[in-house]
Amino acid sequence: MKEAFIDIRKQLEKKLKKDRFEHTIGVMYTAASLAMRYHEDIDDAMMAGLLHDCGKYGSAQEQVERCQKHGILLTQSELEMPALVHAKLGAYFAEKEYGVANKGVLSAITWHTTGRPKMTMLEKIIYIADYIEPNRKIIPGLQEIRETVFVDIDHAICLCAGNTVDYLRKNGKPVDPMSIETYQYYSDKGE
Repeated sequence: MKEAFIDIRKQLEKKLKKDRFEHTIGVMYTAASLAMRYHEDIDDAMMAGLLHDCGKYGSAQEQVERCQKHGILLTQSELEMPALVHAKLGAYFAEKEYGVANKGVLSAITWHTTGRPKMTMLEKIIYIADYIEPNRKIIPGLQEIRETVFVDIDHAICLCAGNTVDYLRKNGKPVDPMSIETYQYYSDKGE
């Protein structure tokens, strides 16, 4: 497994922009920390963290075209908000280009942008690690989420999803229905 990490890391360092690669490494190590806290497989968390943005290169339109080329089905929301497309594309590349066979890792990559109701622990870890990793620019509520996640990951997901939905709405941007479902599910779970 260590050799696979090293090889994939080298490939991604060449493929991704410098700031995207640094973010990726931050997510990988944050995911490892959360995996230790929540008794999840550390190697799976690190692999999902390392590959979560492997489809996020080129323009949004190029990402959509890659999905079409590889037969990856996109929702209407994804076509309207192509910034979401890299998650499905990343899961595809993780499997086809980087040899990941673990369905849990692939699913965590798929759902890391919007989340979903009833996420597995690994999905939760990658979703939240992407949001809180140390290289993230400081945004309102980030410190609270960073503190909360080590106490109650579900509540941290509620805060994270709520922040995302609020930010998009305040800025007049479309909100993916799955992001809303994620927020509602984890909001209701805390009651």
